[in-house]
Amino acid sequence: MRGPTLPKVRFPTVNAMLAAAGQTPFKLTFVDAAEREESLPWGDVYRRARRTAAGLSRLGVREGERVALLLPTSPGFMDAFFGTLLAGAVPVPLYPPVRLGRLEEYHRATARMLQVTGASLVLTDSRVRLLLGPSVERSRPRLGCHTVEEVSRGDDEREVAVGPAALGLIQFSSGSTVDPKPVALTQGALLSQVMALEVAMPLPPETDTPRVGVSWLPLYHDMGLIGCLLSALHYPGHLVLIPPEVFLARPALWLRALSRHRGFISPAPNFAYGLCLKRVKDAEMEGVDLSSWKHALNGAEPVSAETLRRFAERFERWGFSPRALRPVYGLSEASLAVTFPPDGRGPRSMGVDPTVLACEGRVAEGSRQLVSVGSPVAGFEVEVRDAQGAVLPDNRVGAVFTRGPSLMESYFGDALATRRALTLDGWLDTGDQGFIADGELYLTGRAKDVVIIRGANHAPQSFEEPLQAVEGVRTGCAVALGFTPEGGQDEALLILAERGGEEEAADVEERIRAAVVEATGVRPHTVKLLEPGTLPRTSSGKLRRGEALRRYLAEELTPPKKVGMVGMAVEMARSALAMARAEHET
Repeated sequence: MRGPTLPKVRFPTVNAMLAAAGQTPFKLTFVDAAEREESLPWGDVYRRARRTAAGLSRLGVREGERVALLLPTSPGFMDAFFGTLLAGAVPVPLYPPVRLGRLEEYHRATARMLQVTGASLVLTDSRVRLLLGPSVERSRPRLGCHTVEEVSRGDDEREVAVGPAALGLIQFSSGSTVDPKPVALTQGALLSQVMALEVAMPLPPETDTPRVGVSWLPLYHDMGLIGCLLSALHYPGHLVLIPPEVFLARPALWLRALSRHRGFISPAPNFAYGLCLKRVKDAEMEGVDLSSWKHALNGAEPVSAETLRRFAERFERWGFSPRALRPVYGLSEASLAVTFPPDGRGPRSMGVDPTVLACEGRVAEGSRQLVSVGSPVAGFEVEVRDAQGAVLPDNRVGAVFTRGPSLMESYFGDALATRRALTLDGWLDTGDQGFIADGELYLTGRAKDVVIIRGANHAPQSFEEPLQAVEGVRTGCAVALGFTPEGGQDEALLILAERGGEEEAADVEERIRAAVVEATGVRPHTVKLLEPGTLPRTSSGKLRRGEALRRYLAEELTPPKKVGMVGMAVEMARSALAMARAEHET
């Protein structure tokens, strides 16, 4: 499959795009938990970034060096991200510590990411800095850890000239199957991606159409950073930002902001639509009008046809159109998007026989609903290949490969991993499995997550999807895994699920078994009910199936520690000591 021709990009670099947006009347708006708003025109973003760039230069940041950003959704993130680019350096957005019961795990992961990118500096704010000591001590960045506020002081400004071939971003892959990899993206790749997104989501010709995006997605994740922030720069347009923790606490704020600002585009993973169904009350929707929402993108994780249907039915009374729903596909290594369905059509799904799919790798009519993620975006190609690399015909399951102008340059500093992922002629092995039908791509799962039962290759989602309706299981908090039981020789099915209530574990586990058997004909060998928060996740919230299995087998699958006020004080003291040691030895 081949997408439309990519138009010529309008800007050579993100830096030039920011300078152009600075001449427009558009702005960023930050929304807090009380729905108070703070606005920042793009012109101010540009000026503040130039001051930050000057501060980075004074500190000793060299052109091409990597600067790690550990910041919440805030004006400070804009200063750090764009300031790093204007200084000629490369931003590396990382997630701040949010799961306080998993801090040791967080420090190991963060120190590793700082080390593999060779970050010379960590930029953060005063609150996050209180917990970063162990990460900084283990990684020892050359210039240490500083707050954006202190770096940005002063009136002098700076902007370094860079070209399209310069690195514009290192973003980490999700890490759902292996440790996150540092994806190196050039300035030119980023510009090609946002141009492809504009082709997929064009503004209507009417002059009064609002150019407004609304997002609660983390800015250290490609969908939030590239799909929302850089796209808003490219249109250019207004962008409304809600911190992800605010959305998770009160999902209705997302829908209310869409209504209040007449939001045109807003993406989210599938779980967010399910969370709205579960947590948004009718009273919170009083006066809400969602009719302006034309692009309700659903990506970053498997898409549920049932969730889409229920979301459209529930929120249609507030003006939401089912035609706005657009299940999409992309990955960090492509900058973001690879396929989009047609604009305004709404979701398309097909029923497949899960047994035939698992045993024979071909599509036959059946009861399991798979959702199309569309056709390639502008400039991209997609192929489905067999194990020998031959292109498969329609309706046959194989490895998904893609090629396009916004693919990564490399996994930063890892030539071997790069050669495994990128072919000499520019094709990327996505690691996903799927098939093509009627010119559109359907995904069946990650290759490394396949569960092999009696010689049949099952996607874990075929076992996990039926659990969404099981009483006593947390929504979206269950994984299906293949394992060899003690004393056994063949792989069997293991279900790990977090409890969603106070019912007896044995009752919930039996309901899980029944739901899986009814949907797939396969009876789980072992079902284990876990405390909330036990399953390991990526920084973007995806479940890490392989890591969950490793911990289960090692008897290390434990819930996060409860951290109260005393525990928080201890962690902050520990962090301060580690930071002091790091500063002394730098």
